[in-house]
Amino acid sequence: MLLSRYLSRLYTDKHEESPRWKKSTIVFVLGGPGSGKGTQCANVVQHFSYTHLSAGDLLRAEIRSGSEFGAMIQGMIAEGRIVPSEITVKLLCKAMEESGNDRFIIDGFPRNEENRIVFENVAKIEPAFVLFFDCPEEELEKRIMNRNQGREDDNLETIKKRFKVFVESTLPIVSYYESKGKLRKINAAKPSEEVFEEVKYLFASET
Repeated sequence: MLLSRYLSRLYTDKHEESPRWKKSTIVFVLGGPGSGKGTQCANVVQHFSYTHLSAGDLLRAEIRSGSEFGAMIQGMIAEGRIVPSEITVKLLCKAMEESGNDRFIIDGFPRNEENRIVFENVAKIEPAFVLFFDCPEEELEKRIMNRNQGREDDNLETIKKRFKVFVESTLPIVSYYESKGKLRKINAAKPSEEVFEEVKYLFASET
């Protein structure tokens, strides 16, 4: 009951009638943990006036809000349950509706096939293209171990688990968009500045 009420409040009939973002340019950004997605998304925001959205950030913001729905999401995570894709997608739709922008770069989404299907069914819009930061696992491990962010999940065992999940769940999404001609792959093993030169060229030519 609480979940259905939450979903109906996230995405009202008003949004169904006039969703501004349905004519927007949307870019999905995928890559393994430590591939530099956050850094490059920040660069795109600065240079191309996109709004950067992160599904994880939106979920965490809802939890921090102290709402009953945030508590519901926190409870799901604490119990090791996966937050339903419909919640994540509708949070994204709500954020796009409220942003006032018509260009969105969505970081780390879709994470799996269910995310993709629900996004297409609920948002009824496809990405202009999908940016994939391709980087070998060894390089990703080295980067994460070297960064000093105090994150609990920055240890080798957890990193390997995160990469395994990425390979099993997200790489099939990469293959799907490649088959549709929407994938734009960038070698993320290079220095950040060189990576952004490629990103800049891509956004200048694609959008």
